[in-house]
This record gives sequence, C-alpha cells and structure tokens, in this order.
Amino acid sequence: MTTPPDQEQLIPENPDDEQDDEIIATAFRRSIQAFVLIALLGLGIWWLNLSDEDKVVIEDGDSVTVLARDTAESVPVLPFTDITTQAGIDFVHDSGARGEKLLPETMGSGAVFADLDGDTDPDLLLASGRPWPWTGEKPTQSTVRMWINNGYYSGSFTEVTEQWNLNLDSYCTGLAVGDVDGDNDLDLFVATIGENLLLINEGGSDNVNRSFHLQDSSSGVSGELDSWSTSAAFFDADGDSDLDLFVCEYVRWSRQKDIDVDYRLTGVGRAYGPPTNFEGTQCRLLLNDGRGHFEDVSEAAGVYVTSGQSPVAKALAVLPADINDDGAVDVMVANDTTQNFLFMNRGNGTFDEVGVETGLAFDGNGSATGAMGLDITDYRNDGSLGVAVANFSAEMTGLYCSLPGGNLFLDESINEGIGPPSRKALSFGLLFIDVDLDGRQDLIQVNGHLEEEIATVQPGQEYRQSAQLFWNRGPGEGCFEEIPTADTGDLGTPAVGRALACADIDGDGDLDLMLTQAGDRARLLRNDQTAGNHWIRIDPNILPPGGWIEIKQGDRTQRRLIGQTRSYLSQCENIITFGLGSDNTPPLIRFQAPGQKEWQETTTDSVDTIYFLNW
Repeated sequence: MTTPPDQEQLIPENPDDEQDDEIIATAFRRSIQAFVLIALLGLGIWWLNLSDEDKVVIEDGDSVTVLARDTAESVPVLPFTDITTQAGIDFVHDSGARGEKLLPETMGSGAVFADLDGDTDPDLLLASGRPWPWTGEKPTQSTVRMWINNGYYSGSFTEVTEQWNLNLDSYCTGLAVGDVDGDNDLDLFVATIGENLLLINEGGSDNVNRSFHLQDSSSGVSGELDSWSTSAAFFDADGDSDLDLFVCEYVRWSRQKDIDVDYRLTGVGRAYGPPTNFEGTQCRLLLNDGRGHFEDVSEAAGVYVTSGQSPVAKALAVLPADINDDGAVDVMVANDTTQNFLFMNRGNGTFDEVGVETGLAFDGNGSATGAMGLDITDYRNDGSLGVAVANFSAEMTGLYCSLPGGNLFLDESINEGIGPPSRKALSFGLLFIDVDLDGRQDLIQVNGHLEEEIATVQPGQEYRQSAQLFWNRGPGEGCFEEIPTADTGDLGTPAVGRALACADIDGDGDLDLMLTQAGDRARLLRNDQTAGNHWIRIDPNILPPGGWIEIKQGDRTQRRLIGQTRSYLSQCENIITFGLGSDNTPPLIRFQAPGQKEWQETTTDSVDTIYFLNW
C-alpha cells in the first residue's frame, strides 16, 4: 500500500488536468501512426531516388505460421451473484478504526478456502482485526472464524468456530494452511500485528471430534512482539519433504510512530499515510523439523535484504513457485513502495535475491510501486509465465511475462490490455482464474481506496470501487479485455476490496469467489457463467506447493501452479481447475513428483469431474 509521499501531493494541483487513460492511449496510438506514416513516406522517396542497380529484389521465403485470434469472438457476460447471507456467512471485518487513522486499519484481513475436515469440499476461514487494546474494547467474536461446507451442490456453510476451538483475540492479518506435522490434515498459521499463531488440526478420522489446538511460543513461529506480519506460505524450501514457512513482514510500526508522522488531507484533517516514513523489515524463513516445530534461518538462507544498513522489505504478498523448472521452489515477494523480490532457490534451502536481474523488481518505467497482491500462471498457454502484481491508484496493475528460454521478465501490462483500465483503481487481491472455462486464464482484481473522504480532494476517485474482470481472449493485440461491470453482476458492486480467494463451493465446475473488505462485510460471490464449457478439476493429493501440473488436449497445453497461497493475505482451494472449452477429450496430465526433476504422465477417461491424482 502506498500513497503520495507528502501533503502537497495528496491533493491534485488542478483536478481538471486529470485525463482519462483511454484518451491518453488514443493520443499515443495516433502519434505512433503519424510517425509510421512519415517514416514510410521518407522510405518511399528514398526508394524512388535509388538507381536500378542499387535496388535488391527480395524473393519470397518460407512463410511463418501465425495463430490469429478469433476477432469475431465477443466479450461474454460473466455474472457473479452475492450469496453471502443465504450461504450462512455473517462475517464483518473489524479494522479497529475509531478515529485515530492508524495505518493497519486500511489493510484488511485474509480468507482461506481449504478442506479442513477431510470430506473433499472446500471449507472457509476468515480473519479479522480487533479494537485496539488502548480503547478498552474487546472483540465480540473470535478474530478467526470458520465455516464448514454443507456439501457440494448445497452452496451453503455452517459456522463451527466454537466447535473447532477457535477463540482468538489477536489483530489478525494473513492466513495460511498446511500439514506441518505430517498427519494428513491441514494446520493453520495466523499472521498478526504482534505474536503470530500456530494451530494444529487434531481429532479423529470420523471428522466429528476435530478441532484446532493453539501451540505455545515453543513452536518457533511467534516472531517479535512488535512485528507486523502479513501474508504467509507453506512450502518445502530445503527439499526434506516437510512444509517450511515463509512469513512476510511489513513495516516497523507503532501507534506513537503513526501519530508522530501525522499525515493530513487539506479540508479533511488527519489521514491514512504511506509506509514511506516507516522503517522496512525483513521477511522470515522458518524451517520445519518435521514435527511442526520451526527454526528461523532467515539470514543464513539469504532472505534478508538490506540497503546499506537498512532493511528493504515492506512485504505484503508471497508466492512460492518453481520459476526456472529446476525442481526447487523459488519465492516471489510483493513489496509496498520498494523493490519486489525474487528469491531463487539454490536447491538446498538457501536463496539468491534476483528481482532486479529478472525484471520483476520494478515496473516498466524502472520505478517501485505500491505492490499488494500477487499471482502467477501461463495465461498465454505457450509455456511462458505471467506474474500479476496489484498496485496503488495511478499505478497500473503489473503484468510481467517471461521471455522464452530464460528467467527474464518484461512488464507487458499495457501491451496485454491490463494497463490503462487498471490505472485508476487501488488494487489489493487479484487472481488468475478461468471464469468461463474456455481454457484461458482470466484476471480478476478487487479494488478499494484507503480514505473515506478521498472523493472530496481527488475528483474521480472513490472510496468504494468496483472489482475488475479482465477476460482473456487469447494471444493477439492484447490478451485481455475488461468486461463492463454491468456484465459481471454483483462482482461489480463497489467495495472496500482487500482479500480475494477462489474455490468451487457448489460442485458445478466453475470457480466462486470470497471477497473481503476493510471494516465491512465479506462477500461470497457465486460464479453464474453459462458458457456450457467442459472442465476437469485435479486434486494434486500430496504434491507439494510450488510445482506445476499440465494438461494436454491435441495441440493445446495448459499449465497451473500447485499450491494454495495466492492473491493477498489469502489462500485458494488446493484443487486445480482447468477449463476445456468445447473439447470433451480426456486430457493427458503431466506433473512433477516430490524431489524429482522429471515429469510424470497419467491419463483420465472422463471430463467434467474431479480427478484425484495418485503417484
């Protein structure tokens, strides 16, 4: 999260000077067209003045096949329906805001879809802040709450917070689940402002007596008393087959520091400020001993990043992924107002930070951005990787695409159609998902400003903002096209959007969404697309996070990341959804087993079903 660094920049010098991005883009295109026309005219004059003997005839060579996009394909209507109340979800986030305008109050909290009770359908966890201790108020409910899915096709949930022994009283931010003790059920890590929490999933296989048991500080995950942890991810960092833990830390913050900074908006008063005046921190890597106890190896593992003597990280999102296909899981981190990190795994649990070298550290202009959310996929279906980064207002959503045969990424946000439409929005959570199951990954981002009164000082800005759905129409002159909010149903209802997570909650094959808000109710949004496309959902079983699964039908190959940590402060269900379009041919499935660089293959004899991967 970032805002302009000083008071003078908080108010536009002349609001009338704000230009719509489409106007800018149109002017840019016209200038390019004029330049090309002048160049061609000059080339023609040069050619006519050449003597005949100077002219070289270029003969026809081999033709190059170009996969043209179907330009006749129209942008679909892809509606989502808010079913929060009817599904049994009654969650309202408490930011702790009571008038002091403290930075954490703007950031929201996370959501997790995961099969917590072992019955294969996705359950739900939601985190909340709480009233600040100095107010004397107490939270009225646990600051992490849990709902069990009533079964595929029901589309409803039952709250089991008390039954599962969740009675937390912390200012909670991010959530992460993983089997840390090797007993084949999902345990829970809770990031907080203060000491972090680890809860072990205990109980019998009958699913009746399951509950979470809060571990004490000897688990090794707590961190410092004054830390501000955000997103977290479980993955096998050192290749020993158990799940280690990566924790993002934001800034060195306290109430007094925040009050001393004293950001203000003219005509409004005290305002929420940027992190630029707060000291950075260090991310943390915690190695698991196989029994759910962790050791902090951050500095020795190479995840400390400094500039001079100052820590650089202001981390809000983390994404474990094997970027270079060497079988070791790398880690990307989104930092707010400072460079993003890419920690490349050496194969032994130690890392080299190569964000600058790979092109992921800064935007296309070489600037650090207010980076919040992260996701990664092969959105072109050509073997390249696309990394999406949600940014602050007046900063386009970053879309970095890898070049063939290497680890270099280019910011393709403008070229792919994401840039201008995303520039106005202040974005947090974002996800690549195939909304209409046509075999191409679309992009959804949720938006919302920090200041309730922002419209009074920045005409054209709003506190509540609509989420944006960018439909993937395939390679061509820009893969993505924004679908009008009128065609996205309740997804387009303005919100103070923060976290975004996805799962198929109702067993119909397409992915539904959980959208959280800062200081407001969570929204469960059912995907009501009617394209009629085929699909297959693959349960990767115990394949570890950070690897890849591919499916192949004829000449088309799709690739998806294994793992739940995505977006912002959140996790999606572990099952991976592939849209198949109109092709109902059972696909060939390829994957990497733990500890192996070679890919393995398997087949399924049906589509429109869940395939449980065994190896």
